[in-house]
Amino acid sequence: MKIVFSRKGFDSKSGGGPSPIIEGTLFNLPIPADKYPSASTYGALGLGGAVTKMSKTLTAESLCHEDPMFWDNKCAFGQTGTAQSHLDNNDVGVGDVFLFFGLFTGCGSKDRHHRIFGYLNVEKVLLIGSQPKGDEVAGTLRQHPHTIEKWETDERWDKNNTIYTGSGRKTTKPLEILRLTKPRGKTSYWAVPPWLRETELTYHKRCARWLEDGSLRVVGRGQEFITDIGDRPEANKWLNEVITAIETDE
Repeated sequence: MKIVFSRKGFDSKSGGGPSPIIEGTLFNLPIPADKYPSASTYGALGLGGAVTKMSKTLTAESLCHEDPMFWDNKCAFGQTGTAQSHLDNNDVGVGDVFLFFGLFTGCGSKDRHHRIFGYLNVEKVLLIGSQPKGDEVAGTLRQHPHTIEKWETDERWDKNNTIYTGSGRKTTKPLEILRLTKPRGKTSYWAVPPWLRETELTYHKRCARWLEDGSLRVVGRGQEFITDIGDRPEANKWLNEVITAIETDE
């Protein structure tokens, strides 16, 4: 089994800053739909108030890139281009788990940190390609962006445009078990479980990134970091605890 730590949502370069934690509630803000087709607005996702708090230019009517998409304890996540090639090259597929994380902060707080906000247990892998039909993912409240063919520009999806679907949920609680950044530490310094250094993490092969105190200095950019945990009991126990926390919000 592989775990994919998948970076999603607002940050300094995509959206202009972190997603907010407001009065104990987590609001994961998808990136603006600047270069992708979209059928979703922040308002439709219940994020109109949150996005206006965190952005001077975006409103409830602004289109956003709703990906990953969650509904009825299901999840659909699309990837394309170089990032999808990385997933392909590492044989990510059915039975693997995406853990979606992003940059968050409490309103009025200086504590910017990475935390996990949702998961996807992959049950199907759909190669959509460069010319979607539009009906590849059924039952969603809005059309998944990776199935929308029409772009305002002349661009098209890459040939490897792919959607992963399966069971999944997101949390609305800033649970401590889901925090990645070390307390009172820099955003990119993660407190990681000991087994992760043994299983390794793509884009983090350099020994200098694994610090003597057991923490990890995470690369600045990159969307998916992959580790193959196989059947390691300690890694599977950690993953089950994370998924349980997301599902129960406690």
